[in-house]
Amino acid sequence: MPDRSYIHAFGAHLPERVVTNAELASQLSCTADWIESASGIRERRWAGDETVADLATAAARDCMRKAGIEASQLGLLIVSSGSAERRFPGPASTVAAALGLNAMPVLDLPIASAGSIFGLALASQLAGSYGDVLVVAAEKMSAVIQGATLNQNTAILFGDGAGAALVSSRQGRFEVLDSVLHTDGAYRDDLTLDWGSALHMNGLTVILQASRKLPAVIGEVLKRQNIAAANVTQFVMHQANRNLIVRVAKALGVDASLMFSNVSRYGNTSSASMLIAASEWEPSPGPVVFAGFGAGFNWGALAARS
Repeated sequence: MPDRSYIHAFGAHLPERVVTNAELASQLSCTADWIESASGIRERRWAGDETVADLATAAARDCMRKAGIEASQLGLLIVSSGSAERRFPGPASTVAAALGLNAMPVLDLPIASAGSIFGLALASQLAGSYGDVLVVAAEKMSAVIQGATLNQNTAILFGDGAGAALVSSRQGRFEVLDSVLHTDGAYRDDLTLDWGSALHMNGLTVILQASRKLPAVIGEVLKRQNIAAANVTQFVMHQANRNLIVRVAKALGVDASLMFSNVSRYGNTSSASMLIAASEWEPSPGPVVFAGFGAGFNWGALAARS
C-alpha cells in the first residue's frame, strides 16, 4: 500500500430487544440447547421500528464520538448492508442526511457478511484522497427472517445491529499494513436474497468454502507482510457462527482463544458483525488481522498493527 492509513476507532449499535434461543426454539420445533450446539449462539438482538439506516446512524455517531471528530470533518462515507429496505437509493444517503452531510460523497456496498472487510479495505486505500473515511455496516436480518416462513437452518443464526470504523491518513491507533480482497462468482447462487423471497443459503457449500477461503486469505495477507500467524495478537472476523471461527483457527494452527468472538450474544449480524466485534475487542500491542466472508462469494483480510 503506497499511502499509510490508520484506523482511529470503532463503534457499534445493538437493538434493545434480546431474542433468546428458548424463544426461537418454541417456534422452530427444536431445543435451545440444539441451537447453541449447532451455532454457538445463545441469543441475538432484533430491532423493532428501527431501520437499517437508523442502526447505521447510531453506530456512526458512536464511532465518531470515540474518535473525537465531528461529522463535518468526514471526507467520505461508506455504508454496507445486504438487508436494506429498498432497492435504491441505498442507506448511505439516508445516513449522510441524518448526520447533516449534504455534499460529501457516499458509497453503498450491498455485500452481505463481507461488507465490513470490503469497506475497511477500500477506506484504507481511499483515505489518502478523501481524508477521514467513515465505514458503517448495518443489518436488519430479523426482517428477512420474519418476512417468510421461519426456516430452522437460517432463523437460528441471524441478528440485527450495526458497526462502524473511522479510517484516516492521519496517524492513529492502528496502522493498516495491507489488505487482500477476492470474489468468486461461481458460487453466487449459494447465498442469495431476492426481493420478496426468503433467504436462500446452501449451508454446506457456504461453510465448506468459508472454511477454506478464510484461512487462505489470512495466510495470503500475512505472507505479504512476513508475519507468522502465531505472532498475531488477535483475529477479528465476521461472526458467522462459533464452529466456523474454531475451524479457521485450527486451519491457521493457532489457539481458538486468539479468535475474538461475541457471536454467542449477538448471533450473525451479517456485514455488521466484524465491526461490532471490533468495537468490543480489547487490543494488545502487535499485529491484528480482520477478515470476512460472504455472499457473492466475496472474502478478504486486512492486517494492521497497534
